Amino acid sequence: MIGKQAKVLSGREITQVLSQIKLSRYPERNEVMVLLSLKAGLRAKEISLITWSMVTDASGEIGEVLHLPHQSSKGKSGRIIPLNKELKRALTTLYELVSPESHHHVITSERGERMLPCNISHWFKNMFKILRLEGCSSHSGRRTFITNAARRIIEVGGSLRDVQQLAGHTSLQMTQRYIEGNTEAKRKVIDLI
Repeated sequence: MIGKQAKVLSGREITQVLSQIKLSRYPERNEVMVLLSLKAGLRAKEISLITWSMVTDASGEIGEVLHLPHQSSKGKSGRIIPLNKELKRALTTLYELVSPESHHHVITSERGERMLPCNISHWFKNMFKILRLEGCSSHSGRRTFITNAARRIIEVGGSLRDVQQLAGHTSLQMTQRYIEGNTEAKRKVIDLI
């Protein structure tokens, strides 16, 4: 682990996590929980507070975006995050399985109550322990999301400001702290200079 930051997951490690989830007690819920972290960059608190109304459209179907209001976020304002295709598929599967009301929370405990942020963090910790992934925490998915978004944003005509907005950070400096450097990319860019 670099300092106290959670480890960024490699592609192989993400595959391990997603494979492990299929063996878990609540695979559909757990897949959504992991993908909300990896593919939407959400914190444990935000995952805990998501309701179905935040991911459904006017017709009650899983929509194209996640509407995260400010009271469900750490920041001073909410944000709108486009839904990754894999996350949308997982949400649709879970939605069809549980047939919830729009005000119900997406991630729930065995008793059907909202899963608390501390329980979500603990769940991630246990999963990473089972997989023997050192330095990982519930924040690893968020760091992975921000790092990957920062590496790919220029390919689609965006900038770090777009990554900052997706992350819900009030400053670009905070976003930059989340991004893990890439030694190979540094070598390649030097050869281009």
